[in-house]
Amino acid sequence: MTSQQSREIVQRAWQAFATRDAERISAFFDEDAQWLAPAGNATAVALDVTDHMVGREGIVRFLTIDFPRLFAEDVAVTFRGFHADGDVVVVEETMEATLSNGNSYTNDYCFVFELHNGLIYRVREYMDAARGARMVFAEQGGDPT
Repeated sequence: MTSQQSREIVQRAWQAFATRDAERISAFFDEDAQWLAPAGNATAVALDVTDHMVGREGIVRFLTIDFPRLFAEDVAVTFRGFHADGDVVVVEETMEATLSNGNSYTNDYCFVFELHNGLIYRVREYMDAARGARMVFAEQGGDPT
């Protein structure tokens, strides 16, 4: 698989994520895919979910059911870059949203997607976990900084 093909798969996967359509999202993941986020990150803690999702079903459930429970409205992603080398694609982005507690959320992310046979089989997620926690756990309307 070329770098360009890998980049295009990940870009189409992001488009599918935005639809919250389980069938569309599922088509991009290997059955045994894994999604690893920092241990104890605010999203996992607030939603009482794991920070290491294993399996296509669990990942799709998170993206379609759990994620919207916290990031309730106005979810917007600004991509800073899609960098591909063979079967590895690095995505830099900023995500903004209104949280279920009414607070605004803005954080920078870096995702490393590893593909196998044209499917995503591992995602490593990096973000400013402390900044995320301040926004997620601040009192409604409070200053999260």
